[in-house]
Amino acid sequence: MAHRPVENTAPAAARQAAATDNNKARAGQRWINCMRGILAAACQVASPQPRVPRRRGRPCSASLLAGWLGLASLQGCAWLDERQRQIALRPSATPAGAEAAMAWRPGDERLLLASTQAPAERIALWWLPQTDPAAPTLLYLHGTLRTLYGNVPKIEALRAAGFSILAVDYRGWGDSSAIVPSEASILADAWQAWAELQRRQPDPARRVLFGHSMGSAVAVSLASQLRHGRDYGALALEAAFTRLPDVAAEAGFWGRIGAAVTTLQFDSASRIAQVDAPVWMLHGDADATVPVVLGRRLRDAARPGVHWVEFPGGSHSRLHQDDPARYLLAFRDLQAALRPAAFPTSNLPGTPRP
Repeated sequence: MAHRPVENTAPAAARQAAATDNNKARAGQRWINCMRGILAAACQVASPQPRVPRRRGRPCSASLLAGWLGLASLQGCAWLDERQRQIALRPSATPAGAEAAMAWRPGDERLLLASTQAPAERIALWWLPQTDPAAPTLLYLHGTLRTLYGNVPKIEALRAAGFSILAVDYRGWGDSSAIVPSEASILADAWQAWAELQRRQPDPARRVLFGHSMGSAVAVSLASQLRHGRDYGALALEAAFTRLPDVAAEAGFWGRIGAAVTTLQFDSASRIAQVDAPVWMLHGDADATVPVVLGRRLRDAARPGVHWVEFPGGSHSRLHQDDPARYLLAFRDLQAALRPAAFPTSNLPGTPRP
């Protein structure tokens, strides 16, 4: 017996809603397939396979790999977390020939200390003193990618401003042990450098914390747990940002995807208000790595009185070359603002820990 087709008697609105749900489901499946493609690309990076010619026009091309940097939060993906840190933090060894090209001055020292976090590993420090023993001392905390050797031009600009410098290469960079660093390992190395700074500069009022780019978040983390006068005299930040995910989000859609799930934070926004010392912030308005808007937001989150120095046309890593006079003046002003210690050095507490 022939069967008549059953007529769809559902209201038109209900049919439309069902069609919409189906479209959403298909879109969701496309998203899942895209994420699978990204994860497959990540797997290929972690375990290289024979090269296959790339097809053009694929929606999940190599340009989307920024999106999987944050996928390390997935359960059972420790290797992806490590890959995320490798790509985002960009640790690097000492470049060939860099050591031989250095023009060390009398009194300069290179130290290689056992890590207090992992005693089998080593941390490289540079002690670069002024001839004047009363000179203020600056703890230099660098950003991603460049080792201390790559930071020499900026370090020299700060020495020219009158600072003795204690600089650290976190583990993963330069002459320090080769590891894939984490936020925790970087902070641990910075605290160890801080302990060395205390030893080298006994006057708290003459100690300055300085951080560039990622190093700015490290400096804010330390400063938020220290006290002005008792521990140090001032905080200087160059190309600073609110949080590392905010930097990623400024890179566009896939950056926002990564920012939503990345395990790396370097959160200065939640800590800057705890800093009770004078703060200097330098930022180039043409910074293509950390947009100046992020520096302004961090400034506005700090306590009132931040000394904000904006460099018209200034870049991310070369403010000392973009406008040497403005750069020098900013740090001379900082030195002039350093005040005598409020507490005797004999009463200094032990080094705080994060």
